[in-house]
Amino acid sequence: MAMLNTSYMGLQLKNPIIAGASDLTATVDSAKRLEDAGAAAIATKSLFEEQIQLEQFLFDEDEEKYNYRHPDMITVFPDLGQASPVEHLARVQKIKETVGIPVIASLNAVNPGTWLDYARQLEQTGVDALECNLFASPKHPEESGESVETAQVALVRELKQAVSIPVSLKLSFFYTNPLHTIRLMAEAGADAFVLFNRLFEPDLDIIQEASTFPFNLSHANDYRLPLRYAGLLEGAVRADVCCSTGIFSGETIVKMLLAGAAAVQTVSAVYRHGADRIAEMLRDVEAWMDDKNYGSVADFRGKLSKRHSSDPWAYTRAQYARLLMNPDEIVNNFPTI
Repeated sequence: MAMLNTSYMGLQLKNPIIAGASDLTATVDSAKRLEDAGAAAIATKSLFEEQIQLEQFLFDEDEEKYNYRHPDMITVFPDLGQASPVEHLARVQKIKETVGIPVIASLNAVNPGTWLDYARQLEQTGVDALECNLFASPKHPEESGESVETAQVALVRELKQAVSIPVSLKLSFFYTNPLHTIRLMAEAGADAFVLFNRLFEPDLDIIQEASTFPFNLSHANDYRLPLRYAGLLEGAVRADVCCSTGIFSGETIVKMLLAGAAAVQTVSAVYRHGADRIAEMLRDVEAWMDDKNYGSVADFRGKLSKRHSSDPWAYTRAQYARLLMNPDEIVNNFPTI
């Protein structure tokens, strides 16, 4: 029987599937269901600094709401909520204490000081690793891409000095040259990279003429972008690669491993099909390995990366040019118009 275990930033996983950060990993009960379904690790729902900032703003607003009311009011005590990470940290700690698989705390902060403060607090919950969501929303046309990347690389270096647990970086694709930026971040100490973050994408309702906020689940073919970069990065940086986005089947997981990924993260597949989809994907990976006579993931991981591929153009734009020069390859894959 095939052995599915793998190593991801020093963590020994029983298989390559990590349940990605989302509402599905926000509670002890849901985390336990994912573990029972076969997930090898869990990335907890992200701690968002911006959410805490909003809560603090509402907290301050409520605190002053009754400053100018009369003393004969029914109540002068505002309904105050929680404007700190304490509740989130308690949930993360409880998840870590309950499940028997590695727990990765996800963090999405804004200010350098807060990144370090929250990273230290999350480490104190006992989690096995930290996943940092690095995304800089463009705000000023004067700000260059180089300045953003330089600041992020410096932050990675400070994070590695601030905590002793492994640190992975969940990145967006929007760098001028993601390969170069990833290399610099790896040199700064990053232990792994999660490719890529599923970003918020607003939409407009043309009937109501209003903004809408759709839930942006990924689709099965979305795996191709992280697949490409997993293949390009294998052996090129001293850090692991975890592929996210479009992880819906065992076949896709096999492709990611062949490209060189150490693990994958799945979220949308569980939202669409339930936690049992994890067990189904694992069975498919195992069946493929048995059919190919692979005894372990290590036997084939990276076999089709750029470094090991017999096709030097497999991960480059030249592959597109080759298709243009051979239009029959395109036409034969589609019905006659």
